[in-house]
Amino acid sequence: MATMDIFNNSAFSTTSLTGMIEKMDFKPSLLGSLGLFEPMPVRTRNIFVDRRDGKLTLIPTSADGSAPEVLESDDRDAVSLKTTRLAKQFTLYAHELDGIRGFGSETELAAVQAEYARRSKRIREDLELTHEHHRLGALQGKLLDADGTTVIYDFFSEFGENEEAAISFELDVATTDIRGLCHQLTRSMARTSRGAFTSSTSVHALVGDDFYDAMIKHPNVEKAYLNWSAAADLKENKAFGAFHYGGITWHNYRGTDDGSTVAIPTAEAKFFPVGARDVFKKAMAPLETMGFINTPGRDVYMMNVPDRDRNMWSKGEIYSYPLYICQQPRVLRKATLT
Repeated sequence: MATMDIFNNSAFSTTSLTGMIEKMDFKPSLLGSLGLFEPMPVRTRNIFVDRRDGKLTLIPTSADGSAPEVLESDDRDAVSLKTTRLAKQFTLYAHELDGIRGFGSETELAAVQAEYARRSKRIREDLELTHEHHRLGALQGKLLDADGTTVIYDFFSEFGENEEAAISFELDVATTDIRGLCHQLTRSMARTSRGAFTSSTSVHALVGDDFYDAMIKHPNVEKAYLNWSAAADLKENKAFGAFHYGGITWHNYRGTDDGSTVAIPTAEAKFFPVGARDVFKKAMAPLETMGFINTPGRDVYMMNVPDRDRNMWSKGEIYSYPLYICQQPRVLRKATLT
């Protein structure tokens, strides 16, 4: 019969558990799969984002022998931010080990590890959902807490930039030039990027259900949508699909089933660049223990906390210290259905 002493095994050390949780499969997510946020391991919770506003200017002609025009120094400052702290735990009680026995080739240690991993996976999935929530917030320029209203960071305010007003796509009007609106929006994003857009940069949109449905049924879009390879089989369910139109990749974003915890409002669209220079970053700070102090941060940590007084339980705790940052929120755009 397994006992609480089993947690003294090196398999339950912080290093071993962290390695296990990093390799554990979790449910995929759209924003995570895009590889949008450049990982930036840091050694402290406090970070500084260095900004340099170098503008391109024309050089005037000058007379032979005269002094050249002097290059003005770049406007430079630093924005102070702090990584978030995400933590959750479960408790494995001594009485729950009563039924764990080794059988076949499975040892008692393996059986306890399997139960431990099962509970860890549940928290890992919650953690990944929270990371997706933070990614979605950064894509909109405002990082919100789990309640959906508390603002952790307003990146427009932090970086001193103005948020553009929402564009009406007037999808309820049959004659609206949707392709023209797409081009205007893309040009606007590129011109305000101040060099962040490169030749490989593309514009993507996360779209709510009503916006997406109205978009693909609009008279000026429907034919292009039906010719898109992803819509070749008209009988196939294309809910939560994606297609390319007007130079923009449109994703019918699938969030949580309640339509609110992690979601895009049904009649809205959020636009952001993929492959732009220094727009999105993900800072990762280290675990707040002596063993990991001043080490490069990892995506997730796990540790075991035993009951040293009564030996009645052991707690599995998962920690993550990310900060998803939009360093140039001026390139973000949003739109409404009408």
